[in-house]
Amino acid sequence: MTGFTVALVLVVAAAGLLRWRRPAWYWLAFGVTLATLRVLVRYGSVMDACGLTVPPARWRLALARATNRPMPESRPPRILRLRPTRTGLVLRLKLRPGQDAFDIAAASDRLRHSFSMYGVTSRELRSGVVELRMTGYDVLKRVQMPAATETRPMRVPVALRQDGSVHYRDYRDYRAIPHALTLGATESGKSVYQRNLVAGLAPMEVALVGIDCKQGVELFPLARRFSALADNPDTAAELLDALVARMADVYQLIRAQQRITVDVPDAEIAADIWDLPDELRPTPIVVLVDEVAELALFASREEEKRRDRIITALVRLAQLGRAAGIYLEICGQRFGSELGKGITMLRAQLTGRTAHRVNDETSANMAFGDISPDAVLAAIQIPAEMRGIAIAGDSSGGWHRIRAPHTSLRQAVNLCNRHADRTPDLPELAPFRPALAGPAAAPVPPVKPSPATA
Repeated sequence: MTGFTVALVLVVAAAGLLRWRRPAWYWLAFGVTLATLRVLVRYGSVMDACGLTVPPARWRLALARATNRPMPESRPPRILRLRPTRTGLVLRLKLRPGQDAFDIAAASDRLRHSFSMYGVTSRELRSGVVELRMTGYDVLKRVQMPAATETRPMRVPVALRQDGSVHYRDYRDYRAIPHALTLGATESGKSVYQRNLVAGLAPMEVALVGIDCKQGVELFPLARRFSALADNPDTAAELLDALVARMADVYQLIRAQQRITVDVPDAEIAADIWDLPDELRPTPIVVLVDEVAELALFASREEEKRRDRIITALVRLAQLGRAAGIYLEICGQRFGSELGKGITMLRAQLTGRTAHRVNDETSANMAFGDISPDAVLAAIQIPAEMRGIAIAGDSSGGWHRIRAPHTSLRQAVNLCNRHADRTPDLPELAPFRPALAGPAAAPVPPVKPSPATA
């Protein structure tokens, strides 16, 4: 008996240590079994307490009266499948007549407490079928991306969602999210999110174009994988004009190859670059704009003309660039209507929205005000100490809490250098190709010390 007690104490101590230091290991070793038993045992009573049951059918009541049997109890949604995952449980339910998917979503927080899970989210798969994703621990505290993710052209896994699933940036998604807006204050994790995006795109057959008005400190270390880079508003204006000209040329190519004849099926008529044959398809381009507010600010009449030229080009690319294979990733600390005319028009074309911690509610409203008020509230409640936490949504109204895995600048640089041979040479963007540093580093200009430190 003493040996059994010692072994039991050791198992409990090991479980407690794993739960504290390695919650993912604890979940796979102990938590998934305990949670499955808890859900199956408590399911009927929990659904009844949460008001997610329906009265029995009339014929069952009539049959019980005719046979003098006990009245049947109310029926909860039927369990179609209970599947454990590396982060929690996936429960698929078949709703009873009279139930609605909104009832399940409204009771998610009560289900979380009743089943002793960390989080519960629901989504409707089809009419009458709802999927509950329950997480057993805080998956965003220490982000660990799955070893195997879906591989598809122009589909990048960039973060982990709160429900344990992978958040993808899919430029060819059937929901049509070609362009995106990413907001975040200083030290909020926006740069890490951008590095993950670049690192995911580096091995793909895509051209990367960067506009970094912070003198290139964010994107120029990754220059070996970029086909064009601009580090000031003047160069950015010329680069955007070159992209607009390339877009017009691509549309001429698509028009020449549309093959609108009687014997060509509708599915084979070319309407964008992905309908063209492989040998004719132009290289898709992803344009990353860092600190978009720097492109919209001006202090003189000449700078105002340059600003209008830049914003007009961005709006044109956002409106027409998808079919030509040009996709925008607009990033910034601040994004509001006070940046001038054309900003709200640009925002309307940026379907994907991601907001890290922001310093004001106006930026959160610009990101999610036209999507979901709940997403705005979630964005302004992100704590300052939780770097990397963000709210991601789209124009459909759905949103998720996500966090990108930490990727250092050195890791991103090494990955871009490894795939530098995939950098396409585009003739239209040749004048903006970044000059790669040679064996010797360029001399650093001296910085005049301030009077306080002199």
